[in-house]
Amino acid sequence: MLQNDLGRKLWIAALLAPALVIVLLFVIVPIASAFLYAFYSWRGLARADFIGLENFRLVLFGEPFGTWTFNALRNNLIVFTSLMVVQNGTAFLIAFVLLKSLPGHRFHQVAIFLPVILSSVIVGAMWKLFLNPFFGLVNQGLIAVGLQSWAQPWLGQPQTALGSIIFVNAWHWVGFPALLFLAGMQRISKDVIDAARLDGAGDMALMRHVIWPLVAPATTVVVILTFIGSMNWFEMPFVMAGIDGTPAGATDVLGLYFYRTAFGSATGGLQDFGRASALAVLMFLVIAIVSVFWTRALRRRELPE
Repeated sequence: MLQNDLGRKLWIAALLAPALVIVLLFVIVPIASAFLYAFYSWRGLARADFIGLENFRLVLFGEPFGTWTFNALRNNLIVFTSLMVVQNGTAFLIAFVLLKSLPGHRFHQVAIFLPVILSSVIVGAMWKLFLNPFFGLVNQGLIAVGLQSWAQPWLGQPQTALGSIIFVNAWHWVGFPALLFLAGMQRISKDVIDAARLDGAGDMALMRHVIWPLVAPATTVVVILTFIGSMNWFEMPFVMAGIDGTPAGATDVLGLYFYRTAFGSATGGLQDFGRASALAVLMFLVIAIVSVFWTRALRRRELPE
C-alpha cells in the first residue's frame, strides 16, 4: 500500500515537474530579478552600486520621470475604463442577442470570435492602414458619404489617437468577453427567464434585474482580465503609434514607458535597467494588489455573506 502511494506521488511529481520548471525559469526568476535589479544603479549592462529606493523615488517623483510615469498610468486607466464601457458593454449586449437563438446565431457566434484569434500585430497593422489620413478606408468612407469634415488624422492628433487605438482593441477582443457572458447566460435556468417574461419583464428589465445579477461569476473574470490586460497594454499602441507614445505622449502607457526605459529609444536616451526594474515592480504590485482586492469584492457579489 505504501509503495503504491509513493509511486502515485512520484508519478504526479513527474507530471508537474515540467510545468513547475517553466514557471520557475520564466515567471518566478524574472520577477525576483526585477525586484533585485530595482535596488541598484546601472552602467549600461553592468550592475553598479546598491542605491536602495532611489530608483523608485526617481520613477515616481523625479523629473521628468515622474511626469512620464503618471501620464502613462493615466492613459492605462483611461484604457481600462473605456474597454469596460465600450468593449465589455457591447459584449454583454451581443451575448444577450445570441442568447435568443435567432436565425444564424451559430454563424454569428463564430464570426464574433474570429478577430480574437488574429495576432494583435496583424490587427494593429491592418487598422493603421485603415486609419491612414490620405488613403485609409475610414476617411475614404466618410468622404464617400459626404462627411468630409469628419475625416481627420486619427492617429496623428492627441484628441483622437488613444481613442482610435482603444476602438481597434475593442474590435479585436470583443468576442472573448461576449462568449464568457454568453456561457454565463446559458447557465441560467430557462424557467427563471420564462417566469420573468410572464411577469411582464421586457428585454431591458430582464437584462438588468435577472440576467446581470446571475452572470456575476463571468463578470468577475471579465473585469479582472480586462484590468490586467489594460495595465499590461503594449502590442496595440506599439504597432499603431510607436514606442514613444506619439503624438505628444497621448498614447503612452506603462508598457511602452517600461520598454523605452529598459532598452532605450530614439528620444528616450540610453537604457536604465534600474529605473525600468523599479517601474516593473510598481506595475506588478499595482496589478497584484488591485486584482486581489477586486476579486474578493466581486466574489462577495457572487456569494453574499
